[in-house]
Amino acid sequence: MTSYVFYQGEIVDEKEVSISIRCKAFNYGLGCFEGIRAYYDEETGQLYTFRMKEHYERLLESCKILYMNIPYTADELCEATLELLRKNNFKTSTYIRPVVYKGSENLFPTLYDEDNRLLIYCQPLGKASEKESFKVMVSSWRRISDNMIPARTKPIGGYLNSALASLEALQNGYDEAILLTDSGYVCEGPGENIFIYKNDKLITPPPSDNILEGITRRTVMEIAKNELGLEVVERSIARTELYSAKEIFFSGTAMEVTPVIEIDKRKVGDGREGEVCKKIKEQFLGLTMGKNPKYASYCKGVY
Repeated sequence: MTSYVFYQGEIVDEKEVSISIRCKAFNYGLGCFEGIRAYYDEETGQLYTFRMKEHYERLLESCKILYMNIPYTADELCEATLELLRKNNFKTSTYIRPVVYKGSENLFPTLYDEDNRLLIYCQPLGKASEKESFKVMVSSWRRISDNMIPARTKPIGGYLNSALASLEALQNGYDEAILLTDSGYVCEGPGENIFIYKNDKLITPPPSDNILEGITRRTVMEIAKNELGLEVVERSIARTELYSAKEIFFSGTAMEVTPVIEIDKRKVGDGREGEVCKKIKEQFLGLTMGKNPKYASYCKGVY
């Protein structure tokens, strides 16, 4: 089956695209990316992209920070993606990966050149993990800070930090890791934002604690406030607060909303998915396919 990608302004057969072994993206990780979901509704036969424009707006912000400007608006990138999904004729939930990278073969790891390239590819994706809940550990690896490699840009090279934390967790028998900041505060998972529920409040680390300002994170906060009537607080979270939390869960484009039931060999709550997480997850999965009229603008039908 032919797979099509968007590359440098055109939709082409994926086999026509190649990247040089001398490319700066390959040699130095000079690039940034996004992850976008499209959800397929079996009842209507419609594929819905979810909050696509916000993702592309964040991609363009990343490009600006990294001196990797590309000649597209967020709306133009949305239209290109819709065309790409139609060309591939996806009839299943799909993951969309836009990548902006330095294509130059110049030896030196400089961002100061104009060879900025854009690639968008897609692949079918149901649930990102077979597990319904996670047992996690606090990693010995610290999260990179905004003044080192800004996590808000989703940098290609920065995900070595995530990979090391995930590797440590898996080698020690856990499902995932939680990274702390250099100051010892809870930051996020290797590819997920984190929430804790305690004292009738939903709490999540602030952007100043080196997190990625997640689109799913934003959606979870809206659901918690508007649908569950919860107070949502952005503040620094101490490591030991994880051990006393009533509930903990991850959020992310690939991860969606997934409960954490154990951390560092300590049960979270009663060791099962909590009611707040369960309600937020139900609401989230419904609105990703336009089931909630209040959030219909978040979804764009492909067909």
